[in-house]
Amino acid sequence: DLNPTYHQLAEYFNVAVIPARPYKPKDKSKAEVGVQIVERWIMARLRNQTFYSLAHLNQEIAKLLDVMNNKVMKQYQQSRKQLFDMLDKSALKPLPEKPYHYTQIKTVRVHIDYHVEIEKHYYSVPYLWVKKQLRAHITNQLVQLYHDDTLIAQHPRSHRLGGHTTQPHHMPLAHQKQHEQSPINLRSWALSIGKYTHQVVELQLSGRRHPEHAYRVCLGLLSLAKTYSKERLEQACYRAIVMNTTTLKSIKQMLKKGLDQQPLPTQQTEPEKPIKHGNIRGTQYYH
Repeated sequence: DLNPTYHQLAEYFNVAVIPARPYKPKDKSKAEVGVQIVERWIMARLRNQTFYSLAHLNQEIAKLLDVMNNKVMKQYQQSRKQLFDMLDKSALKPLPEKPYHYTQIKTVRVHIDYHVEIEKHYYSVPYLWVKKQLRAHITNQLVQLYHDDTLIAQHPRSHRLGGHTTQPHHMPLAHQKQHEQSPINLRSWALSIGKYTHQVVELQLSGRRHPEHAYRVCLGLLSLAKTYSKERLEQACYRAIVMNTTTLKSIKQMLKKGLDQQPLPTQQTEPEKPIKHGNIRGTQYYH
């Protein structure tokens, strides 16, 4: 299979790419011969010269390239330039009106908050695609998200680390109505589970310069109530607060390992008793 980015380049210029088979040099014999001719005609003539800039080197290569292309070949009794003008030139198609922009193509997964992460920035897609895999086409100006060949979402490219680019119509209807009150709703949802869950959500929201950066973490945290029950999530949040490990990853691990159902490690309150042994001198020895 072709590299997706290379395939897109070929599609843009409307050319066919036929890969050579591995370990089959005859599949591209003409290309290999062309390399040899350039090495003998151009590189060999320049090997003893010193160049101090790429522009100067390219200038000398261009001169020798003209000589090589205008040299009459014995087999055809014509030059490469003559054959090109006679056979190829008339078959050439015009270049596209707009220049090709390099596009990075990668597979991304839609998070629970209906956003995908691309280089530390988050872009929304319609919420129905949550947990699905999409194909992202990324340029310096644009981010396009496809499922198969269907365009799902498109955004201007943003380089703001940790930022969110969200189109309101990608949200569920309830989220669209409550978009401006997201922190209030997250707090309310957390409080319906318990006071310790509410404290953890509050820590997440207040610990970020922009509260929307914590939405995905809070949604992930609160969704654990569906997997493990509200009671277990509340107990895990209590344990996380006591142990000062209130990250989503930490709370997930507690629930996964059942630590929320185990007693907290108790701190030692009694002072340690002195060790009595014949080989240990008491404090009076030093006075």
